[in-house]
Amino acid sequence: MALKTFNIDAVVYKKFLAACREQGISMSKQVEFFMRSMVEREPEVKEEYIERIERLRKGKFYRVDDFAKEYGLKRQR
Repeated sequence: MALKTFNIDAVVYKKFLAACREQGISMSKQVEFFMRSMVEREPEVKEEYIERIERLRKGKFYRVDDFAKEYGLKRQR
């Protein structure tokens, strides 16, 4: 184990410390778990999100070259 120093906002630190104490967990271990999760795991994408993206990709769209003209908007200059 290595002892490291970080600059953390005092309010955030106090809230996190209180939450860790309340749950009876080690604050340093929680920071280690967070750091480990950031560097060791691939980000997970929910299947629901992938399905929504696929529906959007397959949607019926038409090209709009001039948004203002297409929707009857006045151009600002």
